[in-house]
Amino acid sequence: MTMEENVQTEMPTTRSVGMLYGLIMAVVSIVYFIVLILAGVDMTSGFGRWFSTIFYIAIIYLAHKNFKDNGDGFLSFGQGMGITFWISIISSAIYSAFFYIYIKFLDSTFVEMIKEKQMEEMQAKGMQEEQIDQAMKMASMFMSPEVMSIFSVVFGVIFILIIGIFVTLFTQKKDPNAIV
Repeated sequence: MTMEENVQTEMPTTRSVGMLYGLIMAVVSIVYFIVLILAGVDMTSGFGRWFSTIFYIAIIYLAHKNFKDNGDGFLSFGQGMGITFWISIISSAIYSAFFYIYIKFLDSTFVEMIKEKQMEEMQAKGMQEEQIDQAMKMASMFMSPEVMSIFSVVFGVIFILIIGIFVTLFTQKKDPNAIV
């Protein structure tokens, strides 16, 4: 028996795979954010807002593939969602920490830019000045770096989990010998 035959490889866990790919997703999200900022692309609508979904789908898919390729070849729906859960927690926490640092210390004009864009959209819809003022007062309560970072974590987790449901439906491969 050779040394290579003696070494047993451990089966991946949903947590280990999810944490690894959560870190990857966080890095990709941060790089994507920086590229959009440098390119001057509006992140609140259109391409800037929705293109990241493609990255999320790809990363979740690759995580599921990694789990199957390095495991027993199977992935239950629960395992797929377990991996996605860890991806969502890790990536959202890291990205939100970066986002907080960015809007709090690096670019204090970021929040003001978002407020101005919202005002322009309300004016374009024909809202009256007092309606706009009242809406902006309400929105300002949610526009602090701290609150925006908390919302970033919560909505990041929810959004990634929703994407994960659909990806898992396509990537799951049930073990025919498993006891249900």
